[in-house]
Amino acid sequence: MATVSGLGTTYNLPNYTGRLFSVAPSDTPFISAIGGLGAGKRTDSVEFEWQTEDLESTSVNNSKTEGATAPTASEVSRSNVSNVVEIHQESVEVSYTKLAATGLHNGINNTAANPVAAELSHQIDLKLKKIAIDLEKSFLTGVYAKPGNNSTARQTRGVLTAVSTNVFANGGTPRAISKSIIDNALSAMFSNGAPLSQDTTVLMVGPGQKVKLSDLYQQSPLNAPVQSRNVGGYNLQTIVTDFGEFGVMLNRYTPAGGIGIVDLSVCQPVFLETPGKGVLFAEPLAKTGSSEKYQLYGEVGLEYGPEQYHGWIKDLS
Repeated sequence: MATVSGLGTTYNLPNYTGRLFSVAPSDTPFISAIGGLGAGKRTDSVEFEWQTEDLESTSVNNSKTEGATAPTASEVSRSNVSNVVEIHQESVEVSYTKLAATGLHNGINNTAANPVAAELSHQIDLKLKKIAIDLEKSFLTGVYAKPGNNSTARQTRGVLTAVSTNVFANGGTPRAISKSIIDNALSAMFSNGAPLSQDTTVLMVGPGQKVKLSDLYQQSPLNAPVQSRNVGGYNLQTIVTDFGEFGVMLNRYTPAGGIGIVDLSVCQPVFLETPGKGVLFAEPLAKTGSSEKYQLYGEVGLEYGPEQYHGWIKDLS
């Protein structure tokens, strides 16, 4: 199994028989949770923005004397947050012979059917899955870039990269996850104004931290009913804290040394729609020989709401 560069032919895309299994993961839990690539909002520019506003400072016993003149007027201004759409462009090319020779088989069983009857469609589908995974990674840890010219590409900022207020680090020194680390992070986020909505806030973890979270929280309370006497193990799906119950989202693309605390309700994909084509599409390219060549194209960015709504626990072992 290898990536074929350039034209796909009967030589570098051989057919085999029997059931076809994919050995590459294609799950995109973050994108799926915020609407998928079929939903979201549209923009008519390569850059898009949203707004945040705060309240004036408050104080206890902020009272006035009888008959006092009206205080000096004051108002609350708004701030803007912006991100950009990044271009995802891929292409596939399959020879006429490869498209036609579906009965040409390699391997040991040449009498069974070839499960890939339409090579071009199959390769386009694989490209779409690749783009979705690329976007999943960008939406998590993408580094913002808004170049001044076309010599470099635009890059969308990811939700974890965007966090600046609620970053909980240990100076680069790895430490084991603990209940106090999670409690202190949630406490700080609450103090910094994060809503911590129980319906939409999740702890986003990679496989290593998922196991450690399960180990950390697996002790059942004394009044918990016995679920089963013939099923062992523990799979943590929700943690109960002083600040609410939060789901645990397993995401293989979360950096291994961290746990993201993400409010999904303020996150959504943003698409720059190509007139007459859509937001993520495949189209044939100009004919130059005996092959079919298609490009896949889309411009997509992430709106992540106020960065204060999210948290990022770093430096975990």
